[in-house]
Amino acid sequence: MPTSNSNSSNVKIRQPSLSLSKQEDLLNVQTSYYFKPEDMKLTDKQKFQKLIWDPEHKQFLGRNATSWSKICLFYLVFYGMLAALVAICMWVFFQTLDPRIPKWQMDSSIIGTNPGLGFRPMPTADNAESTLIWFEGSNKTNFNKWVNNLSAFLDKYYTPGKTEKGTASIRKCSYNQPPKRGQVCDFDVRLWGECSPDKFFNYHRNAPCIFLKLNRIYGWVPEYYNDIHDLPENMPDDLKKHIASVKPEERNTIWISCEGENPADIEYLGPISYHPQVQGFPGYYYPYENSEGYLSPLVAVQFLRPVSGIVINIECKAWAKNIKHSRADRTGSVHFELLID
Repeated sequence: MPTSNSNSSNVKIRQPSLSLSKQEDLLNVQTSYYFKPEDMKLTDKQKFQKLIWDPEHKQFLGRNATSWSKICLFYLVFYGMLAALVAICMWVFFQTLDPRIPKWQMDSSIIGTNPGLGFRPMPTADNAESTLIWFEGSNKTNFNKWVNNLSAFLDKYYTPGKTEKGTASIRKCSYNQPPKRGQVCDFDVRLWGECSPDKFFNYHRNAPCIFLKLNRIYGWVPEYYNDIHDLPENMPDDLKKHIASVKPEERNTIWISCEGENPADIEYLGPISYHPQVQGFPGYYYPYENSEGYLSPLVAVQFLRPVSGIVINIECKAWAKNIKHSRADRTGSVHFELLID
């Protein structure tokens, strides 16, 4: 029995050594497979240099010229086919689009059917979120930045050649002679009267001009307040009187009104003059169809005697039956402040 125990212990001691021996043999075989005998004598630096360029077998990074040419040809063909496939897909996609007619219009578009109202001049880029127009009428350097801002915006109105005309027919329009299909209405800057760059838009007289524009919505057709007996109750009284005073054919207009937001603002704002005399955007400029040479109609609002030294809150609204006013969504109206030092 003791002899049997001794043999058993010997077997247990020999088993780990046998396992280690097999692992070493396997490692040696793997090493001899991946490394040639002559390579095993090289230093790490020499092995790295040989990996980059092997002069004996003329291999670069383990491949000869034939191998590299085959792999380059494969990837050239692969990426060429991939690029061709993408190009064909993009070509098919663009065939479904029109450069001038949006695919999604009106209620199907993100903009929707309720246009917003914008104003110029806008505050400078370093204070883009501000809506305050602040200037000193006695300081030319101060108010000149607002004049230059307006002049840059109105440049294409005063220089019609800067607008893209293409094959569009630009003509003078009127309420009695609206444009035909494919025609674009010209804009007469003389209708702005006192609000001209030659007169510094009257900023030097503390009677500034603010220009209003309606945001463009493709295909949108306004529904006019052209019946003096069917005007909304919240429409300002002075606008109602103005609508009643114009000719019946001129009532196809998107009307504009500006007033102080609060009773104090109304008192401080003073009298207002609108240019052109028809207080709004003429209906013959609509619908907007992204025609070449089209210029949005503008209304110049001149504040004749605003009180100096006080921030005056002003709200302007566009009036049509299918324009809803929302301060939260910034549709149908625009807010800005005026401060004259």
